[in-house]
Amino acid sequence: MRISSYSIAAAAAAFVFTLGLPVGAQNNGAPPAKAKPDQEFVREAAMGGMAEVELGELANMKGSTPSVKAFGRRMVMDHGRANEELKALALRKEIPLEPNVGPKHKATHDKLSTMAGMAFDRAYVDDMLQDHVADVAAFKREADMGEDAEIKAWAARTLPTLEDHLREIRGIQKDLESGRVGTKSTD
Repeated sequence: MRISSYSIAAAAAAFVFTLGLPVGAQNNGAPPAKAKPDQEFVREAAMGGMAEVELGELANMKGSTPSVKAFGRRMVMDHGRANEELKALALRKEIPLEPNVGPKHKATHDKLSTMAGMAFDRAYVDDMLQDHVADVAAFKREADMGEDAEIKAWAARTLPTLEDHLREIRGIQKDLESGRVGTKSTD
């Protein structure tokens, strides 16, 4: 198993971040009772962002087409940056974050890690398409109807990047479906 330095750094940051929470904010990973919608959005966005980075690393390693590898690298970069911003925001707002991606995202990672070649590329692209459709909807909802001004503003600033990801992954999917991409990566 290959563990990237980014994965180790992300895990260490999550551990340090959890330790730095105010007393009482740590709750053994369980969301607090009656979490506000803005807080729930932050927790979900953080888990999803960590998953995007992990899956992006996997795509960069296992992708068989240059476009899938490049998209994976972009996920690591863009979501890594957004994750850092979100962690800082959560810390200021005293919103506890999970130190890992959660069972749904872990299951996706586990499934994709067993695949190779075009089967991997197609499954990864399908997952990224579904995920980004849901992300864009959630971020639009938060940007439009969020109650916390800072969280709402972060969602609004992040939304254009997610919309760009969605456009890009739709293009990659069309290329895969039409056979316009090769099966060998030059990376």
